[in-house]
Amino acid sequence: MTPPRHENWDMEITPHNNIFDLKLKDVWHYRDLLFLLVHRDFVSFYKQTILGPLWFFIQPLFTTLIYTFVFGSLAGISTDGLPQPLFYMAGITAWNYFADCLTKTSSVFTTNSGLFGKVYFPRLIVPLSIVASNLIRFGVQMLLFFIIMGVYWYKGAVFHPNIYLLLFPVLLLLMAMLGLGLGMIISAMTTKYRDLTFLITFGIQLMMYLTTVVYPLSEVKKKFPHYQWLVEYNPMTPLIEAFRYAFLGQGTFTLASLGITAISTTAILLIGIVIFNRVERNFIDTV
Repeated sequence: MTPPRHENWDMEITPHNNIFDLKLKDVWHYRDLLFLLVHRDFVSFYKQTILGPLWFFIQPLFTTLIYTFVFGSLAGISTDGLPQPLFYMAGITAWNYFADCLTKTSSVFTTNSGLFGKVYFPRLIVPLSIVASNLIRFGVQMLLFFIIMGVYWYKGAVFHPNIYLLLFPVLLLLMAMLGLGLGMIISAMTTKYRDLTFLITFGIQLMMYLTTVVYPLSEVKKKFPHYQWLVEYNPMTPLIEAFRYAFLGQGTFTLASLGITAISTTAILLIGIVIFNRVERNFIDTV
């Protein structure tokens, strides 16, 4: 009987035996694919459009104008003494990044089922590429935010960027982690329960109204103290309040609340990765 021939392979694909085996080495090995997916997402966003990348500016600019008219002028909601457009632009910029990460990540399995079923690569690459590509959009919107800050500074508006600007990378990381974690949990669940696909479209809007995007936390504490926990315990609220406080000098946050948000966000991300890795084994049978 001929003994089995020993063969050397460049890669051996094995099933996940441990749900905590995150295969992060494989993710690093496929980093070129990550960059390709980021480039694809960025180009596909404005391809075959007339205004192209200008849409990165148009959406937050018009949203700020509408919020200024509706919530600032008609409803008369306080903005903690800040110029209304500046207040709303700060909230919109931070919220949009989180919402984009969550919305696009929540449909990873259903929108990429054809690709996932044909070729092997670490599936975690796709949600990571979504978070990375959204960074480009976030950067463009931050540029618009800085331009508006410059305009109001020139007009003599009073706001005070401060030392907490050093927390900006941490805030950005936490927003990405929260959107990624929640998105992966929902994406795994939508492989069986498609109702969540419809829920996410308006659920993200409802969640925005429970976050301090169009009003400050101080206004909730002042007018609705019995319901402030609904807003205060929302993990995005400390991030947006800290964002406003760092850049504009107005906001209600403490390092303790930011620490609690960091712990809860890390837990959500780990749960999301574990569920995502578990579902990727057999999702193709249910999608």
